Amino acid sequence: MVSLLDGWPIRVAIPLGLVLSILVVWSLDRPQGKWGTALRKRFLFGVPWGTLVSVVGVVAVYLFVQGGWDHWRNPVTVAFASWSYLYPLGMLLGSFSHAGPGHLIGNMTSTLALAPLAEYYFSHYPTERGEESGSSWRTNPWIRAFVLFPLGAIVIGLGTSVLAWGPVIGFSGVVFAFVGFALVRYPLGTIVALSAQGVVSTLYQAFLDPRILGEASTSFSRPWWFGIAVQGHTLGFFLGAVAGVYLLRKRDVRSSALRTWTGSFVLLMSLSLWALWWYRGLEKYVLFRGLGVLFVLALSILVTVAVRTTDREAFGPTVRQAGTVLLLIPLVAMAGIAVPINLTTVDGDGTADVGSAVEIDGYTVMYAENVPNQKVSVIDVSLGGETTQVNTSGVIVVNENREIWSREVSKGQLAHAGRRTVRVGGVGWQKAVHVKREGWSASGGGTAYQVWLRSDSNRWKHVFSSDAVTADPVLAGKQVSIAVHRDRFTLELSANNSTVASGPLPAPSSSITLRGVTFERTNDRIVAVIDDTRVQVAKKETYGS
Repeated sequence: MVSLLDGWPIRVAIPLGLVLSILVVWSLDRPQGKWGTALRKRFLFGVPWGTLVSVVGVVAVYLFVQGGWDHWRNPVTVAFASWSYLYPLGMLLGSFSHAGPGHLIGNMTSTLALAPLAEYYFSHYPTERGEESGSSWRTNPWIRAFVLFPLGAIVIGLGTSVLAWGPVIGFSGVVFAFVGFALVRYPLGTIVALSAQGVVSTLYQAFLDPRILGEASTSFSRPWWFGIAVQGHTLGFFLGAVAGVYLLRKRDVRSSALRTWTGSFVLLMSLSLWALWWYRGLEKYVLFRGLGVLFVLALSILVTVAVRTTDREAFGPTVRQAGTVLLLIPLVAMAGIAVPINLTTVDGDGTADVGSAVEIDGYTVMYAENVPNQKVSVIDVSLGGETTQVNTSGVIVVNENREIWSREVSKGQLAHAGRRTVRVGGVGWQKAVHVKREGWSASGGGTAYQVWLRSDSNRWKHVFSSDAVTADPVLAGKQVSIAVHRDRFTLELSANNSTVASGPLPAPSSSITLRGVTFERTNDRIVAVIDDTRVQVAKKETYGS
């Protein structure tokens, strides 16, 4: 039985309700409203075709290049990030690939909300005096809608890859370019468009899952600001703003300093461009919130000055040139930093001593702990107590031919989930490497664990064993430890810092005795028994999803 609150009834009702609402507003506003006419003056048939073509292109990359069609929630990502100038494929596809469905949907809903305003400013029809539609290929509305605007998005995407400080994956740099481009002409309209992103996202999620059930659960999570590509977003914003300012000057459009500054500050704050963060040890990160607010203020003033100096009547040529230079300085600075970073290569020697691994068509998949992150630590810089020399732990993927060095699954993620699948590949192919962790936690102590890797065509391969851990309870003057020997867990009794007895963990519903101490295993717990005393000393590690 289909519930009225779930399934196809509500899915049909959502688009019908949206269409009905638009028809009601149109009928009420028709005598005075000219919004339909305004859209047709700028858009071919009143539709932002360039935006739609861009969205279809990015989704196609996810589905057919990254393999999202067959593995929607776990596509190939490591092969399609912008790792290095020496790996052109990554540079070409990094800005148009995505790390997962949430990443893709977030960027596409933002594009659908913000890109149409940028495209409206660009216009499918000439807006300059003396130019007529179709007088040349540049003024042909079909070419402007289906070629030039999507081509502009591609150029910006390539720019955000080439000038990024390290690996980039995702369309967000281009989304910020749409923001910067539209902002210089319609600052307050861009704020409204940003609000529409939440509307588009909610409509999509409501249609996809009309009703969801939530319950309390444990989860592995990092701070919400971890992973925000502030440099890439800033770069995209500047590229869009420079293009927008150029168009302002070419069309001789006047601007308001107050509106531009207000729009810039509110937008960049709302888009979390103030979230400047860095690594602080393993699974620890630091957020420079105060510095980030000052950063956004500086960007807002910079954009306002550049936009305001486009007014020919108020400012002379020298002042206008100075405004342009101010906007170009950050781009030149970012490019100067990006070039040496993206010319670095992966050093295979740094991974030679990290233990066993799985080799697949040029990829090396391994598990390692507390090793230097070769992509974050590419250039040794220390500033304000922070450093680029960062260590990391987890499942690492290396491909020296593609200049790839990536921690794909962190130690914490694997400890929470227990199992993960990493996909490697390239255009037209992909293969999976499965990872699993098993561990036993000592009462009051840490966890002893092991990690295995397996490709689809091979057996599980033991690649990592942790150090032994010791339980808090002391039994007849002896301490109990959980250790790993030759990929097997063992129990050890020690006294005076030396091992006096050891043996394998008992099988389920069985027991072993070491030096007068009996260890009984009931389900996933181990209890030590001496005379009439029973003490739990270990518990099998459990995992979430």
